[in-house]
Amino acid sequence: MKRLVILGGGESGLGTALLGKAKGYNVFVSDSGQIKKKYKDVLTHNEIEFEDGSHSENQILNADLVMKSPGIPNKVSLIKKIRAKGIPIVSEIEFASGFTNATLVAITGSNGKTTTSSLIYHLLKQELDVGLSGNIGDSFAKQILEHDYKNYVLEISSFQLDDIIQFKPKIAVLLNITPDHLDRYDYVFENYIASKFRIAENQTKDDYFIYDADDQVITSWLEKHPIQSTLLPFSLKKKIENGAYLDKQEIKITIDNNQIIMPTGNLALEGKHNIKNAMAASTVAHLLKIRKQTIRESLENFQGVEHRLEHVLKINKVQYINDSKATNVNATYYALESMDAPTVWIVGGQDKGNDYQELFQFVNEKVKAIICLGVDNQKLLENFGGMVDVIVETQFMSEAVKIAYKIAEAGDNVLLSPACASFDLFENYEDRGRQFKEAVRNL
Repeated sequence: MKRLVILGGGESGLGTALLGKAKGYNVFVSDSGQIKKKYKDVLTHNEIEFEDGSHSENQILNADLVMKSPGIPNKVSLIKKIRAKGIPIVSEIEFASGFTNATLVAITGSNGKTTTSSLIYHLLKQELDVGLSGNIGDSFAKQILEHDYKNYVLEISSFQLDDIIQFKPKIAVLLNITPDHLDRYDYVFENYIASKFRIAENQTKDDYFIYDADDQVITSWLEKHPIQSTLLPFSLKKKIENGAYLDKQEIKITIDNNQIIMPTGNLALEGKHNIKNAMAASTVAHLLKIRKQTIRESLENFQGVEHRLEHVLKINKVQYINDSKATNVNATYYALESMDAPTVWIVGGQDKGNDYQELFQFVNEKVKAIICLGVDNQKLLENFGGMVDVIVETQFMSEAVKIAYKIAEAGDNVLLSPACASFDLFENYEDRGRQFKEAVRNL
């Protein structure tokens, strides 16, 4: 019986443990932190051995296969020891994809993954048997075990792609690449780019690669590192023969001479970046033979994603907007770009080596006050101190919202778009976003 060791007892770890056991592996789960009680109960009920609070090397280095949580960096000494013994390390998507014959649609990029994955799922579920997974919802492994869908939409991070071997989506989508998570890639941008492109490394000419043709990083990389798949670019700037482009106020998508045209005026999501997300999603739907009418209607009634430019409430004619999911500068760039009124901006958290320069034009044009919400706000004060009249620091969400309430006037926006990770003051970006919404409702 092969021994499968799982490092990390979160959602993906639990799903892999259950699928592994069902497929005849001897499974052991190890987490250096605490495993949530609800997960422990499931492991115990299924008679799967586990430990938390530390890693016992003698229980791990005898594995035939290791599945590691995407949160564990490669530079950890335990990972180095596992590799030194020649034990293969895989991510959950690699492990799980070996047990399904479903059509896989995989989406990656520095920004817009969750919105685009949710939108693709929304387009496909009207007519197909489809699951939504990856970084979102129930784990891929668990879904394969409980209800093996005929199609999966998978939101995938670079960390998950770092540990694939044979993972091969029928349709791969690469939305954009901007510097993010560089702390995990030795601060070398090329390493991060290469990681994102692994989404297509096992694809053949019968598979599809959908990408942003306006993204200089992507197009330059493709010129130097050609891939096997059929390319379907999308663009806001140039006419595309095979793929999607914007022609005045219409999205035009052409695949093998079959064209679909959609007006952008009726899109439920606002902002230029969401026209791109809609192009990518519609191209996938078009490839999978979803009816044109269904695609149009679905784009018009899509509700968007929690914590992503989410309109919370209007109080005294001030709109409060929760964009807690903006954990990097580029995501905040889209948020500030879409602001159409003077904005009180709540920013800060755990900095991932941010360069704030691309935000300067919007801060000068649109931002009237900045509230720094982080343990260490030095870099924000240095970058933006001279640009706005009011810049204050706090470490409490409730206080940040009260300060914003005092500063904002009728017609203004209050925007939480942190451009940083949340782990200095919050459990995760969801926790940060919920605290913001709660503080707004308590005003």
